[in-house]
Amino acid sequence: MTPKVVLIGPMGAGKTTVAGLLADAWGVPSRDTDADIEASEGREVSEIFVDSGEAHFRALEAAAVADALATHDGVLSLGGGAVLDPATRELLAGHTVVFLRVGLSDAVKRVGLGVGRPLLLGNVRSRIKALLDERTPVYEAAATLVVDTDDRTPDEVAAHIVEALR
Repeated sequence: MTPKVVLIGPMGAGKTTVAGLLADAWGVPSRDTDADIEASEGREVSEIFVDSGEAHFRALEAAAVADALATHDGVLSLGGGAVLDPATRELLAGHTVVFLRVGLSDAVKRVGLGVGRPLLLGNVRSRIKALLDERTPVYEAAATLVVDTDDRTPDEVAAHIVEALR
């Protein structure tokens, strides 16, 4: 069992939304590893960060991704930082991985004030820029397909992915 496609990218790229649209288009289930973590922990990602620390969250995330890659055959959406883990990147090799690329201004608009996004505490725009600068090369290296999301609706992004993977 292997996911039909794995979506990666930063917060604000639209991974969860596009995953749902792709799942509907293909008639398969959609799964989000952040939602898996929240369900198993009984608390939101932001609470896990604050109460238990980022290292604890990243360990939970690596386990959730490994489980989902082994057991899910639909569309899988990963949390924005999941690909930072080298073991996760190794597990992604051989999968169809789509990087939803988003520019700084679109990411800032979509994320808003970062409420519930623990990595954005402080100056939201500068934090998003730093995260994009740091992570974009990692996303690109892990991806088999890169799709720009700026100035596109989630429906347009999903349609592009369906066509590209046809």
